[in-house]
Parts: sequence; structure tokens; C-alpha cells
Amino acid sequence: MVALALTCVYNYVELQDVQDLLWEALWTVSNSFLDEQEKRNGMIGNIYSMGLALQALEATRKFYAPRKWDCAQAFSVVYAHNYQQPMAIAQVLPALVGRSYLDVAGLDCAATKNMSPGRQLPLSPMLGTHGIPRDLIQVHYSITNTLQGKHFQYSTSVTVPSGSTLLQVMEVAAEDNPQTFRPEPSQLSRSFQMEQASWGPYVTSIHGLAGSKEDRTYWQFLHAGDALDEGVGTYKPHDGEHIEAVFSTY
Repeated sequence: MVALALTCVYNYVELQDVQDLLWEALWTVSNSFLDEQEKRNGMIGNIYSMGLALQALEATRKFYAPRKWDCAQAFSVVYAHNYQQPMAIAQVLPALVGRSYLDVAGLDCAATKNMSPGRQLPLSPMLGTHGIPRDLIQVHYSITNTLQGKHFQYSTSVTVPSGSTLLQVMEVAAEDNPQTFRPEPSQLSRSFQMEQASWGPYVTSIHGLAGSKEDRTYWQFLHAGDALDEGVGTYKPHDGEHIEAVFSTY
């Protein structure tokens, strides 16, 4: 988002020294995006930041020229993901049609205001999946705190239907292991607390230990030592996968 804002300022500012500073900043940012994409086979940041990253690379082409952007590689990452959050979709869609938020000022909304129903894009029918049995998978789940207060580490394995989200895995773990994963009687259905954010549910506390902005602490979810690219509400573990929730700092 910062890259888009700086590009907007660059397009309107007239002072040469300010333009020079902005050019240098945008050259650095855009090239760092390209470098990361090359190193990570198309991924820039995580799946949530991809939309804005693609918009930024589209809007800053003149700043990293003559270097070329392999947009097909980046788009392949987006195509492979099933976006569900409205915020993520709103950020990805402009990039998929070669636009960015900077183009909003030049759009002619009146041209589409009175569009006839026949010219509007049809909605694709959603195929129902109700009643279709799903295979069961086993997911290993652990929670670890070696950072603050009394240290702890607990692990469990739960069986859930294929396609279940990490949030559903955590809920089953709390039901199957109430003494370990639901330590307080007041926590009726889970040993963790959440907040609803624009990107979906965000886990704020596990096993009575909450993250803090003052301490810069939070619960990080990992697979094989790497941070998950999605949140607990959309990430779907595969059979045999081990998910770790680790109390961490940022």
C-alpha cells in the first residue's frame, strides 16, 4: 500500500528533489518485490499481501524498467489459492485485470451505472457439496510457550474431515482434550480466544496466554518451521500435517 501511495505522490509532485527521493524509494521497493518473487517461486510476502504486491508492481513498472516482471509466475500463485475473504478479493481483482487502486480516479463510473442486465457478467452457479461424505484425516497440533511466564508445551492428534480448516482442528482438539486444551472451566468450547478482523478470525490467546501490543507478542502458526500463509479460518491442513502454535515476538 505504501508503494501505491508513493507512486500517487510522485505523479503529482512538481519539486525535482522530492521526485528524485521518491524515484529512489520506489526503485528500491519494486526491485525488492521482484527479488522476493524470484526467490520464492512467485510468492511475495504471504497470500494475503499478494494482491497489493501485484498492484504495486503493475503501478511501478517505470521505476524498475528495463527489468521485466514475470507476472505470469506471480499470478499462478494467486490462481492456485481459493480466496474467501472480501478484503483479499478486493485487493487481488484489480491486479488480475492490469489495474491498481491508482486507476480509480480515472474510472468513468457513470458508464456502468445504467448497464443493462444483459450486459452484466452472469453469476456462476455454485455446485452443492452437502451430503457428500469426506475422507477423514489426522492432524497433529501443538502449542508451545518458552517466552513468558510458566513455560508449557502440549501436543495432540485429532481426526477431522478432509477440507477442515485449522480453526476446526483447534476446536476438535479442545473438545477431545479438555484438561490440556481447555484449562479454564469458563472457556466453554475452546482453550483459545479470537477476534474477528477484516481478514477473518485472529487468535489472540491460547491456554490462557494472550498476545500483547505492548510486549509485541502474538501466537504464530507454523508448519515445518515456516509461518502459514493463511489464517486459521481458511488454512486447511492435509493428512499427517503437524501444525505448531508458538508464542512469539515481532
